[in-house]
Amino acid sequence: MNNLNIFNESKRYMPGGVNSPVRAFTGLNINPPVIKSGKGAYIYDEEGKKYIDFVLAWGPMILGHSDEEVVEEAIKTLREAQAFGAPTYLELELAKLICDIYKIDMIRMVNSGTEATMSAVKLARGYTNRDKVVKFSGCYHGHFDAFLVAAGSGVMTENIPGSAGVPKDSIKNTIIANYNDIENVKEVFEKWGEEIACVIVEPVAGNMGVVPATMEFLNFLREITNKYGSLLIFDEVMTGFRVALGGAKELYGIQPDLVTFAKIIGGGLPCGAYGGRREIMEMLSPIGSVYQAGTMSGNPVVVSMGLATLKKLKSNGGYYEQLEQLSSYMHRQIEVILNNKSIPFVINRCGSMMTVFFTEENSVKNYEDAKKCNIDLYRRYAEHMITNGIYLSPSQFEAMFLSVKHTKEDIEIFLDVLKRFH
Repeated sequence: MNNLNIFNESKRYMPGGVNSPVRAFTGLNINPPVIKSGKGAYIYDEEGKKYIDFVLAWGPMILGHSDEEVVEEAIKTLREAQAFGAPTYLELELAKLICDIYKIDMIRMVNSGTEATMSAVKLARGYTNRDKVVKFSGCYHGHFDAFLVAAGSGVMTENIPGSAGVPKDSIKNTIIANYNDIENVKEVFEKWGEEIACVIVEPVAGNMGVVPATMEFLNFLREITNKYGSLLIFDEVMTGFRVALGGAKELYGIQPDLVTFAKIIGGGLPCGAYGGRREIMEMLSPIGSVYQAGTMSGNPVVVSMGLATLKKLKSNGGYYEQLEQLSSYMHRQIEVILNNKSIPFVINRCGSMMTVFFTEENSVKNYEDAKKCNIDLYRRYAEHMITNGIYLSPSQFEAMFLSVKHTKEDIEIFLDVLKRFH
């Protein structure tokens, strides 16, 4: 069967033919390729067409698809373990490694980024005995009810302000603030400061496109949460182990109270975790009063892939320098090409995460800036690139990612295809 037939039949059995909305390409006039396999920086669809992959499963495949050492660890584990719902030595190894790299005391493993963020917020509420949560317009923290307000990504693409099925009571304690806006956050805390359990933020937003926080903004969040006794949560589901070995926390040099992970720590399999200071984490059951559980949390096969991935990233310090050099080259060359075409744009990049915004604005520093992008121009760009073997996000409000398997030749092919865009 070809891609179109498979996708059309999928619509009979899965809403929209997909298991996650962005995969449906609803903003494009082309059908999504149905992916069959991946190796290194490349993926292949059911018709055998090859793509250079700049989505990388939305970030986790930093070592490329089916890295041989990582896959071998999973196979070795699978021969003797699938799931137990019981303690394993592998999960201890991964916990120790993450705590060592991130300089945190304890973590709790879960099965997704959404589960990590929602659990971290519940823990913050339990620790502070407060209810209100501050999130930022355009930051996406998963599909937990309390987060589906001005959430970015698919919510922006679909032009939906939130989601049906979310009761007003679920969001009554969610306060929306403006990203990179210190004065706005001051106003929020002056009004509700004594009721705020936590501030959750993507230190480098990735779901309104890549929008890094300013150093001043994150420093201010650290100061004001300290002042009011609220917790600061870094959502590093996307940035963790990607923008640096120690994630955005390492780049900014700011210590949050809690941090959430997913993506890379599962080596490409479903995984998540949240961690932080001992006195906060010890509020969790079975030793504390905040209940959170998961039968598949710390699954041995998943953990083995995550452990192999993180060990490889830690042992090869050159990976991040390699990613930075290739990403910066790609960034510069895209600028040259789009300037030559007189196409208005802004490129935001942090390490191996990048977004090309098609906009008349001089900068994109928050949700309001991102919403001014030319969606139709991005649609034509995405259709052109994907049709010509460059797999990237169908949405303006997502990131491009590089892996250590991408080469300069891959980037040159990307640039050659971009030169033909009009």
